[in-house]
Amino acid sequence: MYKVTGELCHDNAPAAVTAGLSAIASGQLAFDLSELSKIDSSAVVVMIEWQRNALQQGKELQFQGLPASLLSLIALYGLSEQFQVTVPERH
Repeated sequence: MYKVTGELCHDNAPAAVTAGLSAIASGQLAFDLSELSKIDSSAVVVMIEWQRNALQQGKELQFQGLPASLLSLIALYGLSEQFQVTVPERH
């Protein structure tokens, strides 16, 4: 399992893409995002790039432990089905 920790923001997005693509190339298809401390919309872009790359190789990624803020962004952009995540309903 590939663990993504710390920040996943505009400043480190290119490095995060590269690290994730290396993980995919080495056969890691489960990505644990539970230890992210700060994200912005770039995190969604990074996830899309990882997923696109995996699909081109005939592989399917599994994202686990998504922080609530990331789930909210994914829902905002209408990508919940693409990432196969369930966003809790707000009351």
